Amino acid sequence: MENKYITVAYKLYVMQDGKKTLVEEATVEHPFQFISGMGTTLERFESEIAPLNKGDKFDFIIPTAEAYGEYMSEGVRTVSKEMFTIDGVFDEERIFQGAIIPLQDNEGHHFYATVTEVTNDSVTVDLNHPHAGKDLTFEGEVVESRIATNEEIQEMVKMMSGEGCGCGCSCGDCGDGCGDEEGCGHCH
Repeated sequence: MENKYITVAYKLYVMQDGKKTLVEEATVEHPFQFISGMGTTLERFESEIAPLNKGDKFDFIIPTAEAYGEYMSEGVRTVSKEMFTIDGVFDEERIFQGAIIPLQDNEGHHFYATVTEVTNDSVTVDLNHPHAGKDLTFEGEVVESRIATNEEIQEMVKMMSGEGCGCGCSCGDCGDGCGDEEGCGHCH
């Protein structure tokens, strides 16, 4: 199967308090882009989108089990505030309640966590994906769908190997420089 370069404009909804709630949007001006077959999106998202053509509309639900799994309370951890110091000073510019922060485990795997509380001596982080425990409803349109070029595939490989997100910034601060107001954090 050939790798396809695909961009989509969509609205992502979840059910909250019995209502369908918009939680993310990728516009035509700032679409979500990916290359099929490279494992950069949820499998179910890709299987729904990849067969579509430019201009096709879509509306599908990804159940919790095929999205980010159930919410796990053991994914909430409280750690020493010292873990977030730079030259002995707490990094209050980046570490605050509601901030999504990049972390790395002992084996070098990168992941994101949400800061849920900051006290005088500790920081509580939630390692669950923000959409864990939720069914995801995607509604949108395929903006582009074509065979990916070798250059596009190489950029994706660079991004996946930790050399940046392919947009000229380091993914930890993507909202500051890649021209994508939403940052790199689209969730598929």
